[in-house]
Amino acid sequence: MALVANLVIAVAKAVGGVLAASPALLSEAAHSVADSLNEVFLLAALRRSRRPADTRHPFGYGKERFFWSLLAAVGIFVMGGCFSFFQGFEALRNGAEERFSGYVAGLIVLGVALVAEGASLLRALHQVRRQGGGLGALRDPALRTVVAEDGTAVLGVTLALIGMALHMVTGQVVWEASASLAIGVLLVYVAYRLGSDARDQLIGEAADPELSGRIHALLRAQPEIDSVEALFTMKMGLDSTLVAARIDLVPGLDSERVEEVSVRIKGSLARTFPGADQIFLDVTDSDRPADGAQESPAATGERGGA
Repeated sequence: MALVANLVIAVAKAVGGVLAASPALLSEAAHSVADSLNEVFLLAALRRSRRPADTRHPFGYGKERFFWSLLAAVGIFVMGGCFSFFQGFEALRNGAEERFSGYVAGLIVLGVALVAEGASLLRALHQVRRQGGGLGALRDPALRTVVAEDGTAVLGVTLALIGMALHMVTGQVVWEASASLAIGVLLVYVAYRLGSDARDQLIGEAADPELSGRIHALLRAQPEIDSVEALFTMKMGLDSTLVAARIDLVPGLDSERVEEVSVRIKGSLARTFPGADQIFLDVTDSDRPADGAQESPAATGERGGA
């Protein structure tokens, strides 16, 4: 729905911007073109991230969503923000030709665009509510990007409307040029925020502190675990989290008992946290020598020759 709306609006804004020679309306046209391209990126993200794991990508393709979201942020910055800055500075330097009939047509186009963008934003917010509402529903980078784009579009169209109206009333192009520059600033800021989120997830962002705390508490509650030496988590996709823990078991457990305990703990983690689908336990023994103590040759197992 967002893709279709942006394509229609982009054409309407471009035609209106040429007719009115309006820098603000042309900036909004570039904004809608960037949004349309980004929707294509996000559709690719949704399809490609659902592919099952294989030998080349044993952890699956969940991070595809983050990669394509990063490209969408770059598209907003280059196609939307930079072009808006260009239009604004050009209008300040050279002025803009005033055509009253064209401006009326441009204002009508912007009014229709405001309705369409508002409808798309309401649809995206409905999707957020359907997924539980709040920040949790915005974990999906595709949905988060659509909400950001639609919200930015509504604000951008409003700025363009104000700039064009003031230009018509006062005859001063500075109002419309300022609107174009404001749209550029808005798009660059949104692109930075979306790109920053995608970057963090691509390079290996940890799970939410609340989730990590619950995992740590579950491990500490196991009677066979003496201490949790380290806990590492990483988001592998929208609903996939890698969990790696270094645990110190109580003394006196033989190898069969250690294996049984490990399997049970991993099963408990998987049942309690369905998103934790990659679980690794590094099991140590509390009877190991203290740090800095010398191990006997029998304990080292003659490692040098192994």
